[in-house]
Amino acid sequence: MLRYIDFVDHKYKPKETDLICEFHVEPLNQPIDVIAGGVAAESSVGTWTELTTEKPYIKEKAATVYSIEGNEIKIAYPEELFEPGNMPNILSSVAGNVFGLEDIANLRLNDIHFPEDITLSFKGPRYGIKGVRDILKVHDRPLTGTIVKPKLGLITKDHAQVAYDAWLGGCDVVKDDENLSSQRFNPFEERVVKTLEMRDRAEEETGERKVYLINVTAELEEMKRRAQYVEDHDGRCMMIDILTCGWSSVQTMRDAGYKLAIHAHRAGHAAFTRSHVHGINMRVIAKVARLLGVDQLHVGTAVGKMSETAEEVIENKKACVEPMYGIKPVLPIASGGLHPGMVPKLIEYFGKDVVIQAGGGIHGHPDGTVKGATALRQAVDAVMKGKTLQEYSKDHPELEKALTRWPVV
Repeated sequence: MLRYIDFVDHKYKPKETDLICEFHVEPLNQPIDVIAGGVAAESSVGTWTELTTEKPYIKEKAATVYSIEGNEIKIAYPEELFEPGNMPNILSSVAGNVFGLEDIANLRLNDIHFPEDITLSFKGPRYGIKGVRDILKVHDRPLTGTIVKPKLGLITKDHAQVAYDAWLGGCDVVKDDENLSSQRFNPFEERVVKTLEMRDRAEEETGERKVYLINVTAELEEMKRRAQYVEDHDGRCMMIDILTCGWSSVQTMRDAGYKLAIHAHRAGHAAFTRSHVHGINMRVIAKVARLLGVDQLHVGTAVGKMSETAEEVIENKKACVEPMYGIKPVLPIASGGLHPGMVPKLIEYFGKDVVIQAGGGIHGHPDGTVKGATALRQAVDAVMKGKTLQEYSKDHPELEKALTRWPVV
C-alpha cells in the first residue's frame, strides 16, 4: 500500500520530462510532510485507503514531493500521467480535488512548469507580441487602449461613437467590456458592423491602424459563429472571457483556424488568485492561457484599482514572456483604474511591450474622450522621449488638463 508519506522523497531529482508544481500548503492536524504527500498522492495515483487493485508498477507513475521548505512544497509529476494537448486533464489532476482535502486548511498552486513535450502539444499564440504589433504597425512604443464606458447600457450608435472618439484621439485599441455580449440595447451583429465602420473612418482620418476587440464570449458554438462574423466583416481581433467560458473553449477557438488575434480577459480570476494562501496564482493562469493560444492577456497593473502588488504583476508579466520551448510570448495588458499620470510607473514595470488600457482615465477627462485619449498617448510619448509628464504637459494642453484631475503617481 502506498501511504501519503511514501510520496515524499527529499533525494529525488526532477527529470526534464517531469511536470513541476509549486504549492503553498497549510495543514490542519497532520505533519507537513504527510499532508504534502497527500497532495502528491491525491493529484496522481494515490488515495486514502488500502486498495486491492494496486499493482507494483503503479509506484513508477507516482508524483513525488521533493522539496519542503516551511509551508512551500514542490512536486514532480511524471509526464505520462497526463494526456498531451488536454489542459482540462492536467488541471483536473494538479488543481482539482486536492483543494478540498479535509486535512488541509489552505492550499495554493503558486507556479507550474510544463516539460517540453507537454508544452509543444499545445499551439500557443498565433500572433503573440510581434504579431499584434504587426497588425497595428506599431513597434517602438507601448500601445494605448481604452474600454467603452459605461461598460453596459449604451445603445449601438453611441457605443460606436465612443470607440471612434478614442481612436481619433490616439488610442490604438478599443475593447468591449467583459460583460457586454449581445444585449437587446446593443446587439452583437449591429455593434460589429457599426463599430468597425467607425474604425475604418478613424484609420482614414488619422493614418494609423486601429483595432477593435470584440467580445465574442458565449456558448462555444455561438462563440464560433460570432468569431466567423467578425472575420467576415474584416475584424482583426476577438475578445474572450477565458475563465468564465472555460479552458477547452479557449483552445477550440485558437485551434479553429480563425485569423483573429485573441484578447484574453481574465474576468473572475480573483476568485482563484486573490488569496495568498489558497487558490491558484495568476501566473499559473497566465502560463495555461499562453499554451492554449491567447495573444494578449490582462495581468494587472501594480497601480490603479486592482489588488495585486507590483511584485505579483511583474511575475504575471514574466509568465507571458519568459522562454517556453519556442512558444510565442503573450502581450501583457495593464487595465483597471488607470490614467495618464500612471504611465511612467507602468512603463517602469512593463517596458514597452504592453497595452496601457484606460477606461475612466480617458472618458473621464474634463474635455471628453478625444482629449482623454490624446492625453494618454502624450503621456506615453513623454516617457519614450525621456521627459517628465509635468515637463511635457507644458506644451501639451490635453495632458496638462488630465494631470489637473489625476496627479502623477
